[in-house]
Amino acid sequence: MLTKQMGVDGPEVPVVCFGTWPLGGAYGNFDEQNAIATMQHAMDVGLTFIDTAEGYLRAEEIIGKAIKGRRHELFIATKVSGDDHSTEHIESALDQSLKLMGTDYVDLYQLHSATKRPIADTMADLLRHQEAGKIKHIGISNFGPSQIREVVNYGPVKSGQPRYNMLFREVEDDLIPAYQESGIGVMAHSVLAKGLLGGRYKPGVTFKPDDERYDWPAFKGESFKKTHAITEKLKEWSADQGHSLVELAIAWPVANPAVYTSIAGARKPEDLATLASAGNAMATPSVCPVSGS
Repeated sequence: MLTKQMGVDGPEVPVVCFGTWPLGGAYGNFDEQNAIATMQHAMDVGLTFIDTAEGYLRAEEIIGKAIKGRRHELFIATKVSGDDHSTEHIESALDQSLKLMGTDYVDLYQLHSATKRPIADTMADLLRHQEAGKIKHIGISNFGPSQIREVVNYGPVKSGQPRYNMLFREVEDDLIPAYQESGIGVMAHSVLAKGLLGGRYKPGVTFKPDDERYDWPAFKGESFKKTHAITEKLKEWSADQGHSLVELAIAWPVANPAVYTSIAGARKPEDLATLASAGNAMATPSVCPVSGS
């Protein structure tokens, strides 16, 4: 798989990151053995950059059961979730993540949201864990432009996670410029827009109550009809280029110079080959011609 540098001086990492929110149960509960098999197959097809979080339900537990003996193959990113960024919670959350995943360090440790605590104090705690070897690199997620510009005053931050995909591009106005000015690499999440860009769902689709998309307006009424019409055209265009809509959706954000990886998840082993192939499809200019334009 192709790689790209994380920010101005970070490590080289795969351009497709396997997101584990679906494996944790975001789209409804499913069989644990299937989840473990999906995680293992992800590694087999080259999806060795993994993103998870303290708040991703059972995802870290599933990862830990799936990667035994293979930790050395992986670049693992996780997050401290919620708005409690106290010294005590950061330490307990990090230690719990390490225990669940069966590792003694994480490659990228992220703040899942902006902190109510002074960022200087929160960064001091993260730097202490970095010095102790529990964290290799520090990242942020869901920060605003002013918060992005502030955090780099207190230590090296390599990565930031905003929502960014072909349908939701508002971050191009302020967040992506703030990340670029601060030397922070962008790790695009929701690149498949929770399935809107997967080409699988049609107007009238319903989801079970334990699926986070159950009440999401984007899958309802006229809004989804309009989106579906757009994605059908995108599906036709990408097919003419020899690629699937999923490959296009994953490749598109990384065509933006600020973005170093696209996070995409799956719940079935048979869906993983397409995610992995998107990491090589990016070598074809026709698959991602419009990102950031």
